[in-house]
Amino acid sequence: MLSNWPIRLKLLVWGGLLLAIVATLSLSGLRSVYSYRELVRSLSPRASELPIASQLTQDVSDVRVTLSQVRGMQKVYPLIDTESLPMEGPILREQFRMNFLAVRDTVDRYRRTLDANQETDLLIGDASNERHSLAQIDKVLLRIEEANRAEDWMLDAVKAEGLSTEIDQLQQLTAELTSYLHHRIEQLPDHARIEYRALLLLTWASAIASALILLLFVRLAHRWLLGPLRVLIDGSKRIAKNDNFGHRIHLDGKGELTELAEAMNDMTARFQAVRDDLDHQVEEQTDQVVRSEQLASLGVLAAGVAHEINNPLASIAMCAESLDSRVRELLSDSDDDHQVVSSYLEMIQTEAFRCKEITERLLDFSRTSNTEHETTDLRELVGGVLDVVQHMGKHQDKQIELVKGPSVSAPVSPQEIKQVVLNLLTNALDSVDDSGRVTIELHADKSTASLVVTDNGCGMTHEVLDHLFEPFFTRKRSGQGTGLGLSIAYRIVQRHGGEIIGKSAGPDQGSQFTITLPLRQQRKETTNRYQAA
Repeated sequence: MLSNWPIRLKLLVWGGLLLAIVATLSLSGLRSVYSYRELVRSLSPRASELPIASQLTQDVSDVRVTLSQVRGMQKVYPLIDTESLPMEGPILREQFRMNFLAVRDTVDRYRRTLDANQETDLLIGDASNERHSLAQIDKVLLRIEEANRAEDWMLDAVKAEGLSTEIDQLQQLTAELTSYLHHRIEQLPDHARIEYRALLLLTWASAIASALILLLFVRLAHRWLLGPLRVLIDGSKRIAKNDNFGHRIHLDGKGELTELAEAMNDMTARFQAVRDDLDHQVEEQTDQVVRSEQLASLGVLAAGVAHEINNPLASIAMCAESLDSRVRELLSDSDDDHQVVSSYLEMIQTEAFRCKEITERLLDFSRTSNTEHETTDLRELVGGVLDVVQHMGKHQDKQIELVKGPSVSAPVSPQEIKQVVLNLLTNALDSVDDSGRVTIELHADKSTASLVVTDNGCGMTHEVLDHLFEPFFTRKRSGQGTGLGLSIAYRIVQRHGGEIIGKSAGPDQGSQFTITLPLRQQRKETTNRYQAA
């Protein structure tokens, strides 16, 4: 079914396959790039948290150091009231406050950083533990701030101890806050490894899918386009180089290339038919040329023989007539010898004149005619011949039909064409039985007029067709005839610039004679190589 698709649809399929290959490879590459970008985007913000976490740890350590100095001062100087504070007391108090504010400020900075990082979808962006620790740190800072507001905390060792406990807890929470970030960074290789394996699997799957789609594309291209084109090219070369016009190109399916192959097969078949027809015409024309040469030679021979025979025949006839008159004078009519001699002499005269008639026909066969041609209605001419033939007693039971049609006029010699038509009709009527049928048709095209005489009589063999127009050749069923009728008809038609062709499918298959005459009178030749001396 796919091979029956039109080329336009096949091209769309190929384009879709190529687009699928490009899309698969592009998506795989883009997925890898975006994964790398997400990893970088996750590391970059977290990297900004590390300095703040380190600063927070340092600030808490500074507060702890300052508180340790205060407690050391309390051990050296037992404090009773504010006035008994040494000179470094206010300095340590102010230093403690500044360190505490630094811790507060660092915690706020850390919180703002977490808030900014929360707006992006990061690979290691879960900061819930940090926020919980910050909340605990805020509580501790609030308690330390309340304890720092009391002015006597530096005078009271118990309060200093409680403040030290809060700072220890603050340091512990700060350490936890930093450990969360370190822990997620330590887990980053595991996440990256999973992502890397997924991307590697996706890349291999994309490559395999692209390779399969490419193989499918190549296979379809070879099956739908390259293979049929190769068959067309090989078939064309085989026909062109070897003149093998019987070769046919066969393609499966019903696409455009199959239609092209069928069109080439039809063209080859028509060309073969035209070539065979031309070869057949060449053979026929060659046979006609050979026949014309034979008839020309026979015409020359017949003219010479006729001239040579005419004089002796005239002498024989004259002598027979003289002898007949002398015998009448010497013998009486009642004498038996007279009757015998007279009958023989009369037979000699009759046969001599019959021979003379034959020689005159031979001369007509070889002689060129100077009869002027005139435009004649061939249908009317044939009708006149039919009126004569139909009244002949021996042909009255046979059917003769002139097929109706338009008038056909041609420049001919009416008497000669009448002789030709009469000869063809009498031959056709002689070849059919009493219930036989003879049909006459007249046609015309731009340059020629055709007269076709068809009968359903005894037909002709191939041997008869080969010698049909030769003088003295006859195969009439009655056994009569001189064999000069068709020869003379052939010469008349040839002098008119036309041709006469006899056809028959075989014995008892009927016969057909076709006369073709030009519609324009041809220029007369100054010499005629068929004219007898």
